[in-house]
Amino acid sequence: MFAICIEASHKRGMGHLFRALNLISYLEEKKEPYLVAVNDDEASIRILQEKGIPFEPVDFSDESSDWETALIGKYGITVWLNDKFESSYALCMHVAKNRIAFAVIDERGRGAELADIHFAGMMFGREAERLLGKRVLTGAAYNILNPEIARYKRLRKNLGRIVVTLGGSDTYGATVPVVRLLKKYGYAADIITGANFRHERELRETVDQNYRVFSTVPSLVETFSHYDLAVTGGGVTPFEANAAGLPCVIVANEPHEIATAKYLEGLGGAVFAGYYSQLDESRFQLDRLDIAQMSKCAAQKLSLHGRETVYRELKELERVKEGAK
Repeated sequence: MFAICIEASHKRGMGHLFRALNLISYLEEKKEPYLVAVNDDEASIRILQEKGIPFEPVDFSDESSDWETALIGKYGITVWLNDKFESSYALCMHVAKNRIAFAVIDERGRGAELADIHFAGMMFGREAERLLGKRVLTGAAYNILNPEIARYKRLRKNLGRIVVTLGGSDTYGATVPVVRLLKKYGYAADIITGANFRHERELRETVDQNYRVFSTVPSLVETFSHYDLAVTGGGVTPFEANAAGLPCVIVANEPHEIATAKYLEGLGGAVFAGYYSQLDESRFQLDRLDIAQMSKCAAQKLSLHGRETVYRELKELERVKEGAK
């Protein structure tokens, strides 16, 4: 039994939830039972309910009751995967003491040192040098991307349609200054805001007839297939866009996203437009971009096998842990 422990909210963003959904689709293919442990976030819980995904709401501020052990006993959990950005030491200790397979993803908290495996597919630069965990696996090969990408992958040839999506919450409202810059240089675009977006008034006051706004879309990957350039945050989204051959202009919404943006820029499929509060205006002169070359680099350099790779490592760890009991 797999437990995927995630945190999602307006402040934290929705990337952890969407990454979990990508892994869940693979667990379902393998007929693996699973459970999602999630904080009490209305938008996240609504998505889980709509998709019929089993979940338990949990309180991450509760470090004393040991709800983690209670869940492990209640469901017979043998694999626990933390994907919540910064886990407390207490949470990780409660899981680790049960001697089950315990892994974390892109974890910044001190509790990562207790994890059997640390999958770090989105940690680069100095952060990657300080990773904690008994076994640390780094590199984009461990990114859990949406499997639908393979169906919609194609090369772009020129700058046509543009889409802007700064994450499921866009915590700091970066969509608004991005739209202002696009307007300044005469570009029209479609905008996808997300389930936890809370800057509707400012956006309404900024857009004109050249901009369509969508709060959600059925499939972001399928939607991306209709565009030639995406303006994104520095989370999972630019990896998925690039893997499908869609070039990106990346805005870092959090300091750790700067390294991600620079990594993808180094691969050739994206350009880094700066931190959300210090945007590099020159990066929004989009006619200067070589869309065809960016699309080619993006499509060639990112793997779509992260789900299988992570699952295989977790199953082997589960086997070892069960054998040691």
